[in-house]
Amino acid sequence: MRIVQVAAGALIDAQGRVLVAERPAGGTMAGLWEFPGGKIEAGETPEAALARELDEELGVTIGSPTPLGFVSHAYPTFHLVMLLFGVREWRGEPRGRLNQRLQWVAACDLAELAMPSADYPLVPAIIAACDARVTLPSR
Repeated sequence: MRIVQVAAGALIDAQGRVLVAERPAGGTMAGLWEFPGGKIEAGETPEAALARELDEELGVTIGSPTPLGFVSHAYPTFHLVMLLFGVREWRGEPRGRLNQRLQWVAACDLAELAMPSADYPLVPAIIAACDARVTLPSR
């Protein structure tokens, strides 16, 4: 079975909302909502793939992504390994450069969306990342 490795990003805004993209009509899993990202190319790090894909798909340049988790999921025709990163810093206004619809969703509402089955196991990690309150040590 073919193994597909992808890097996906959960863009998290200041209100704790997460950006999701709708898979376009006519393609596999059309109409389902997913975390933006794409395939990792040969010789490419997951972080580099994520930066490239988010630029291509959304027109944004990201800061340092934070690993949130991964999923290994068998679909009928391929096996998906998806690495998920949290992204809190980016330049540019996300827009669907591939004619995909975008929406900002409260993290706690992600599980209510129609999503590919591989995406659901990652929702708790995103909710935790949105709820996390990080205190930096004083210098």
